[in-house]
Amino acid sequence: MTITAAADGSALGNPGPAGWAWYIDDDRWAAGGWAHGTNNMGELMAVLDLFRATAHLPEEELHILCDSQYVINSVTKWMPGWKKKGWKKSDGKPVLNLELLKDIDAAITGRKYRFEWVKGHAGHELNEAADDRARAAATAYQAGKEPDAGPGLDGVQGAVERTAHHEVPAPDGHDSMIYEDLEAPVPAEPVPVEPAPADPAAQLAADVQMVFELETELLSPAVRGDLTEVMAFLHPEFQEISRDGSLTDRATIIAAFNAAEPLPTGGALQVLAATPWGLDKVQLAYRLLAGDQAVLCSSFWQRVEGRWLLRYRQETPTA
Repeated sequence: MTITAAADGSALGNPGPAGWAWYIDDDRWAAGGWAHGTNNMGELMAVLDLFRATAHLPEEELHILCDSQYVINSVTKWMPGWKKKGWKKSDGKPVLNLELLKDIDAAITGRKYRFEWVKGHAGHELNEAADDRARAAATAYQAGKEPDAGPGLDGVQGAVERTAHHEVPAPDGHDSMIYEDLEAPVPAEPVPVEPAPADPAAQLAADVQMVFELETELLSPAVRGDLTEVMAFLHPEFQEISRDGSLTDRATIIAAFNAAEPLPTGGALQVLAATPWGLDKVQLAYRLLAGDQAVLCSSFWQRVEGRWLLRYRQETPTA
């Protein structure tokens, strides 16, 4: 038997009041959160609590529907490498959300599971139900109230009671955006779900917001110090005209890492324009404040098989 559940997180302000939830059906779900946290913390906690709530069913496979490729790749792709490095990234800095990831690593030992990436806010029934409950938990904490923890599974409350008042590390700036790392595994036999038609205007707005968050995360030191993470953002035909006028592509970036030459990091982004081009392309124009220098940037993102990838970027220093 396979248990299919959606896991989702929410943060109001990101960081701010945060919630998490997993959902199987109206009789089997759980939610919780913190007075201060991030969306990524909520996404991870939802997955952790789902594993804990089903720990008494070790023979059952978990099919986890998740709209965060950051979470999927953290669990299925990057965690083994982080562990070998003492839970540090390739730049020597600690992994973000370390305690949650360690707890997930312990919880998945010996378990059968598979992740399926689903598009958020697109009418997916289970994903929408988890999102509603995660957002309700965050809203409750914003109002200074305890959220509805839900019925749990077979009377098992997972981690709800242990984490409702659990003190978590203050999130840093690098975790304040939804990190959609890419290349989520696709299950061989996904459970068919007929999504409700999405509002086109709302979907375009969600796509633009997603691209902005991806651009911000790609410019962060935590990502740009790790070749694997940088490459996960880039289209196979990626090209960039850098601020010094040089042409950069994937091969150039690999060579820079091999030569131990750090990539220039970003700064504060001031968005000038965000333009959707059809359903699967978004162009950003923004001013990047990097120290005392202001750089005008234009980036072009393309959705390929459900994943947003950076296809082209250009930087122009201002006088």
